[in-house]
Amino acid sequence: MNIQFAKLKNVAIFLTAISTASIPSMTYADWSIMGFGTFGGGRSVASGINDSGQVVGYYFNVSDNFYHGFITGPNGMSITDLGTLGGTYSFAYGINNSGQVVGLSPISDTSPVHAFITSPNGIGMTDLGTLGGSYSGAYDINDSGQVVGFSFTASSSSQAFITGPNGIGMTGLGTLGGGQSIATGINSSGEVVGNSFNLHDIARAFITGPNGKGMTDLGTLGGEQSRAFDINDSGQVVGYSYTVGDNFFNHAFITGSNGIGMTDLGTLGGEQSRASGINDFGEVVGVASTATGEAHSFIFSHGGITDLSLLAPVIAAGWTELDAVSINNNGQIIGAGNHNGNEEVFLLSYTPDTVFDPKPIYIPPVPEPETYLMLLGGLGLIGYFARRRKEIAI
Repeated sequence: MNIQFAKLKNVAIFLTAISTASIPSMTYADWSIMGFGTFGGGRSVASGINDSGQVVGYYFNVSDNFYHGFITGPNGMSITDLGTLGGTYSFAYGINNSGQVVGLSPISDTSPVHAFITSPNGIGMTDLGTLGGSYSGAYDINDSGQVVGFSFTASSSSQAFITGPNGIGMTGLGTLGGGQSIATGINSSGEVVGNSFNLHDIARAFITGPNGKGMTDLGTLGGEQSRAFDINDSGQVVGYSYTVGDNFFNHAFITGSNGIGMTDLGTLGGEQSRASGINDFGEVVGVASTATGEAHSFIFSHGGITDLSLLAPVIAAGWTELDAVSINNNGQIIGAGNHNGNEEVFLLSYTPDTVFDPKPIYIPPVPEPETYLMLLGGLGLIGYFARRRKEIAI
């Protein structure tokens, strides 16, 4: 689909009683941010959102000191605990437009975690099993109920999988020649993206054909490694890649349809970036470093990048360290950030008449080799980027 964005449907989320502070060139009253609270536990994390604005993620449950997956009603309202498969905790990672949720949970207090799927609107929880090993986890689901994630095999290697509609059956997707793979996203035609070791034990982003057939290396931005996190219905993929001569810093990327080509989305003036989510209009969200080494959330839309952390309502409400992870087709963005001293889920929205002021893509020059260690020490972003829920070390 065209990256130049022409829409929107009416967005039904508005922040209650927020007054927008006057920030030069960033005073947009039509942006709004809503916090979900922490359910009394001090931490909540968002993972996915559908086109109705139903949000899934996980929060720290103070009653049993474990994390529980949650689902909301439309537009982030009425939060519900998803329960578990029988063990003490659960994590929810993906949701489709009927409200079917996927994630992982142990089936007893002493058992390994298994991938699960729910019925529409998060009702019930069904064990998806494994590929013959002990562990599995689910990360995304399309509107047919095809689920993707990872599972250990009988030989104890981790392999990406896809299921049939409504989570029926589990098929391994293989690898790019190495020992492990993991699937992180799926679109309506069953094209799957994820990450796999290749023959040289280097982690690379991959895409499959419809219904998980075949596995193609997406390449890189010039460096050795890449990771893919999400895909839209035209097959545009987002993630991050090392750049030419630069195996310390990564840049967000977007591909063309069906994973063809890879475009560097640059940064917010710093050295690193990571793209986490994309909608069917080609809008991308993620996190990037600024010239001062801070990590700010961004949206790539209207031909450039907008710094979400500098929006007037965000600053006025006291949000910092935003980590945007997903965006739906109505332009609703979810993630987590620091709010009132806690890590809390947010829903950031804009209206059809929102005025964007995107900055051109900034691609920093490749530093000289002797400056790498100095830059690494100054950024302090490695741990921050590693926090992303789908970024498993393969």
